[in-house]
Amino acid sequence: MADERSLLNEPEIFPTVEVLKSVLGKSYFVFEELSKKLIDEFGLIFEWHYYKDSKAWLCKVAYKKKTIFWLSAWSECFRTSFYFMERHLEGIMALGIDDNRFTIKKEWGKMIPLIFIISKSEQLPDLLKVAAYKKNLKN
Repeated sequence: MADERSLLNEPEIFPTVEVLKSVLGKSYFVFEELSKKLIDEFGLIFEWHYYKDSKAWLCKVAYKKKTIFWLSAWSECFRTSFYFMERHLEGIMALGIDDNRFTIKKEWGKMIPLIFIISKSEQLPDLLKVAAYKKNLKN
């Protein structure tokens, strides 16, 4: 990816529909599809906040008080970052998701980030499986 930085980095510019459309381009409709499914079928909420430490707007996608994943907007795509404990990795692998659709990064403290870079609707089913798994985890 040419631009290795989230594009929503102006604290005074809230990520409205118009702003997201301009940043995400064609993938905005994929973001919209994902949002609708997660809200309607999973009961998740989207909360946008500007974080000074990352110097960017991030969206916390949550179920009640539980964070399911973080979302950031990039040029023509968006990234979702799930955080799991090592003991959850076996369960994730049992979901039967395509290994090419996500990246597991080096441990971050005790948490292991699992990252999806999404630009097409075909990528959503695997992300939705992981979101359902995370929502139903009893930590």
